[in-house]
Amino acid sequence: MSTYRDFTAPIGSRRAPVLRTVGSRERRSHLTAPRVPTVGIDIGGTKVMAGVVDADGNILEKLRTETPDKSKSPKVVEDTIVELVLDLSDRHDVHAVGIGAAGWVDADRNRVLFAPHLSWRNEPLRDRLAGRLAVPVLVDNDANSAAWAEWRFGAGRGEDHLVMITLGTGIGGAILEDGQVKRGKYGVAGEFGHMQVVPGGHRCACGNRGCWEQYSSGNALVREAKELAAADSPVAYGIIEHVKGQIGDITGPMITELARDGDAMCIELLQDIGQWLGVGIANLAAALDPSCFVIGGGVSAADDLLIGPARDAFKRHLTGRGYRPEARITRAQLGPEAGMVGAADLARLVARRFRRANRRRVERYERYARFAEARRASQGPA
Repeated sequence: MSTYRDFTAPIGSRRAPVLRTVGSRERRSHLTAPRVPTVGIDIGGTKVMAGVVDADGNILEKLRTETPDKSKSPKVVEDTIVELVLDLSDRHDVHAVGIGAAGWVDADRNRVLFAPHLSWRNEPLRDRLAGRLAVPVLVDNDANSAAWAEWRFGAGRGEDHLVMITLGTGIGGAILEDGQVKRGKYGVAGEFGHMQVVPGGHRCACGNRGCWEQYSSGNALVREAKELAAADSPVAYGIIEHVKGQIGDITGPMITELARDGDAMCIELLQDIGQWLGVGIANLAAALDPSCFVIGGGVSAADDLLIGPARDAFKRHLTGRGYRPEARITRAQLGPEAGMVGAADLARLVARRFRRANRRRVERYERYARFAEARRASQGPA
């Protein structure tokens, strides 16, 4: 895309780039492109991933950087996003940008109402970025973006009622019905991790007790392992030896790795997490009755060590079991790039509307030019 950069950066920023189309020929070619590449951005607490994605969900190029410290102003994160988009646009014909943000996004998909790992509070992210990147911008929750990607290109293809559950530090989720993400009245549907499953249970960061993510998430897995190690339990000797006594070094991926190597305690911990996962899925099935549950997020890398026990617990706790069809439970296929791919694909829908609106403007201008030419011809020479 033909661009220029505005180097008149405000104080405190190295530059404030502006992405603009130059020339009617370039603009018109964008309007008539049937399948266009877009940029997807996945913003988490530790990383910002950006990639150019084609209409088939293929990643043409991917960039990754650390998320700026959350104590900094929102503009610092916005600057990082713009830098990544500008970098990618130097080598690709970018038509729209989709943002998958780890936080609550309003129903208009403009404002990030709250992001626990960033300093976004009622932040008009879409409008701010659209003002700096003269291409359409779409903002959505990262779990919604990941679910869309799995429905379009991954494990959820062909499903008309799908629920995605993302297991990471906590639990996120999304609902798709008949090709539409269900965001709720205020845009914050799918926060499954904060369903209370144990009254008076473990305290959650949200302020409540007994939330589902306190029993089936990466945090829950690591907490249980550290508690056993701190108690010097005989079953924890394997992991204590692995971290050379540094209990604070225990991580979720480490537990999964040891479980794959046959460590009995780590296998049991993943089974416990999986059983709680199955209980929560059974509750969601009672409420939503989907045809498929897709399990994503970092903890899902444990695969059958986690999903096998989840399927067993789901069958035991499903309301009306034995007398109703059972939803399929499967692991996500797109891995950590799902949020980025989904955000890019959702942005492509906005790009189509954007191109149609601009095509109508072009057509109106051409009609006016023909009218003006005919009028000049009818008036004859001056």
